[in-house]
Amino acid sequence: MFGNIDPKKIAGMMSKMGIKNEEIPAERVIIEQPDKKIIIENPSVTKISMQGQESFQISGEIREEAKEEGISEEDIKTVMEKTRKTRLESEVALKEANGDIAEAIINLS
Repeated sequence: MFGNIDPKKIAGMMSKMGIKNEEIPAERVIIEQPDKKIIIENPSVTKISMQGQESFQISGEIREEAKEEGISEEDIKTVMEKTRKTRLESEVALKEANGDIAEAIINLS
């Protein structure tokens, strides 16, 4: 992007302009839209702070999924595996947690 300019010099110039960037460790990024989800696996996430505003730059393996009504089979299996509870218990916990896997697991533990 900047040719043969030293990355440290670029970082220094950005710092002088008040631009800060920070690498954010992440396993997956999910963007939920009304009708679908954009899922980014193995992402490289950079948080950029400039003039009081924060933005994120994300790259990785992108796939899209249609949003499903109700609880997905994959979510039920995940809760079953993590809590060692029955399918019915896991499904009920997910419904009570409005599909939030982490909350369902905590409630069953």
